[in-house]
Amino acid sequence: GALNHIIQMSKVLGEQIGSGHPVWPVAIHGHYADAGDAAALLSGALNVPMLFTGHSLGRDKLEQLLRQSRLSKDEINKTYKIMRRIEAEELSLDASEIVITSTRQEIEQQWRLYDGFDPVIERKLRARIRRNVSCYGRFMPRMVVMPPGMEFHHIVPHEGDMDGETEGNEDQPTSPDPPIWPEIVRFFTNPRKPMILALARPDPKKNLATLVEAFGECRPLRELANLTLIMGNRGDVDEMSSTNSSVLLSILKLIDKYDLYGQVAYPKHHKQSDVPDIYRLAAKTKGVFINPAVIEPFGLTLIEAAAYGLPIVATKNGGPVDIHRALDNGLLVDPHDQKSIADALLKLVADKQLWSKCRQNGLKNIYLFSWPEHCKTYLSRIAACKLRQPWWQRSDDGDENSESDSPSDSLRDISLNLKFSLDGEKNEGSGNADSSLEFEDRKIKLENAVLTWSKGFQKGTQKAGVTEKADTNITAGKFPVLRRRKNIIVIAVDFGAISDYSDSIRKIFDAVEKERTEGSIGFILATSFTLSEVHSFLISGGLSPSDFDAFICNSGSDLYYSSLNSEDNPFVVDLYYHSHIEYRWGGEGLRKTLIRWTGSINDKKGENEEQIVTEDEKISTNYCYAFKVRNAGKVPPVKEIRKLMRIQAHRCHVIYCQNGNKINVIPVLASRSQALRYLYLRWGVDLSKMVVFVGESGDTDYEGLLGGIHKSVILKGVCSGPTNQLHANRTYPLSDVLPIDSPNIVQAAEECSSADLRTSLLKLGFIKG
Repeated sequence: GALNHIIQMSKVLGEQIGSGHPVWPVAIHGHYADAGDAAALLSGALNVPMLFTGHSLGRDKLEQLLRQSRLSKDEINKTYKIMRRIEAEELSLDASEIVITSTRQEIEQQWRLYDGFDPVIERKLRARIRRNVSCYGRFMPRMVVMPPGMEFHHIVPHEGDMDGETEGNEDQPTSPDPPIWPEIVRFFTNPRKPMILALARPDPKKNLATLVEAFGECRPLRELANLTLIMGNRGDVDEMSSTNSSVLLSILKLIDKYDLYGQVAYPKHHKQSDVPDIYRLAAKTKGVFINPAVIEPFGLTLIEAAAYGLPIVATKNGGPVDIHRALDNGLLVDPHDQKSIADALLKLVADKQLWSKCRQNGLKNIYLFSWPEHCKTYLSRIAACKLRQPWWQRSDDGDENSESDSPSDSLRDISLNLKFSLDGEKNEGSGNADSSLEFEDRKIKLENAVLTWSKGFQKGTQKAGVTEKADTNITAGKFPVLRRRKNIIVIAVDFGAISDYSDSIRKIFDAVEKERTEGSIGFILATSFTLSEVHSFLISGGLSPSDFDAFICNSGSDLYYSSLNSEDNPFVVDLYYHSHIEYRWGGEGLRKTLIRWTGSINDKKGENEEQIVTEDEKISTNYCYAFKVRNAGKVPPVKEIRKLMRIQAHRCHVIYCQNGNKINVIPVLASRSQALRYLYLRWGVDLSKMVVFVGESGDTDYEGLLGGIHKSVILKGVCSGPTNQLHANRTYPLSDVLPIDSPNIVQAAEECSSADLRTSLLKLGFIKG
């Protein structure tokens, strides 16, 4: 749905300000794990840069929950689906060019918990890039500290004090005190003393009990100041959570222990609208704001307090370090050292000159955290991203006879001039674009790739003993036939053997025989097989390449269309698809890392055993490194190799396929589902008019084929055996992500007939009875 919205907006903006050419997004920004996951896929589908802000990170939350010891890891995952959330954040790291954080602490303490980020590797790669030295196919997102923006124009710092209020007159009467003020000052014997203000929920991490203890232990501080604790809203203590009630009770006991009655305020209730007035009351008494948390990820309240003219005392652990460096309006303390906390507070309330200096520094520098300043910094970061967009948009070759609503109508696919070898051999000349190349270099590289593919075809056909005449009219239609289809059926059923395909395909064909004859329905075959294997399968099954409009091969790393001249040259390759998915593709550097990995796995085999996993050079391509698995029981689960590649800063999509007998490693944002989005973007193939046929299980990219705005038919009994359960080795159960209750998904009966499949399609509204 978001992809559809963006495409429509690009068209509208193109008509308004782009001289009729689509105006593409400059960047996509994902916030939180779920939107980061979606933004990564959109970034890949549109080929535009991605930025990410995690806000609250899953690995950090998981560690905190485990430390509390109330839930096991399995219980945590069942409650929060936290492993799926973590994988979404890992994918966001894979896809992002920039990760925006609020503090250095977020980078060094939270993001470093992830497989896909290492501060040391990031610094090394950044240094190599600056020196124009090869990074060997390794990539790391750039971490940028950018505090959130706030609005300060409505804030008026309090200028008076408790003793020096300006008296009102008939023209300008003094305004009454805000309602929250009496609720606080009623606790105090002497409300004119400077107020030490803490504003936090009663959570052990906020360290409020240590603050009360520090206040109670320091007699000079007690004589000079009052303490106000705003701990949220509460009812009966017995009705609070055990953690919060425990903190509150410990605070009440400390007040009693040190006899702090008349010196500590702890109101039960306040409104959100009262918070500014609470800050003003503290400033009016020439008080201090304190955040004594054990660790504070950011410290928004410190910025709010500074805006109201309050000096600060804050923990030295986390975000307050960055805030203090920018504002220079207070003191940092060790949250575990009561004396340090008391001394810092005493210093600020006793030294009026220091208090005034900190107040003025805060008011002077607060603009650094303003919304306009945030936007200025943010836009400068986006401007530094390398421009990416669909490559065919860069062509100047227009098409005046376009008939579709696709944003790419006026552009022509030069790759349709190409023929493709069926010998399955790797073409060495089609290199991988380095991310540091500028646009002109990449354009030249693409043109060279076109020539290379052409030469590779001629070379391949000679080796295969096939003679084909050049057909100069191959592009007479210019566009694939699938553009003219009303509906599309995608056959993405995963089998271990090619021979198992035929029956399912024929059943699907028979189910829509009427529409197929009319030409209103087109077919796409999506598979982990190579084009050579697909071609062999079609011939052996009595099928023709012309039965399909497109072929998504090698798990989504290659895309072909049926040729108009199907006898001499049945397939044509879409080279722009390669340029579309090559983002962060590690190329030869990645391949060498994978070879080392296979070596480490094979070292574990017995003396007389065969190799556990080996590279399949014959069927590997420039965008798909294939490996044969000879002993699936000894190969680590897919999550382990994904983790290993991320730790080594390689960004790729590892897919276990064909019942675990093969591993395909392809570009990080390539997959069969992404190929469908590409067809939507490129040719206007409407995803909502598409049905995807899948089995009960499948390759490890299976989940991407379900959900979304397209329809799905699950063939019961297909790919349901124990050898097909590749998803058991994921970091999260497949049930966490499959929308089983979706009206867009139906399950066909086991051992279903063509009539049963037609009933399923009628139920989805895909065809009419």
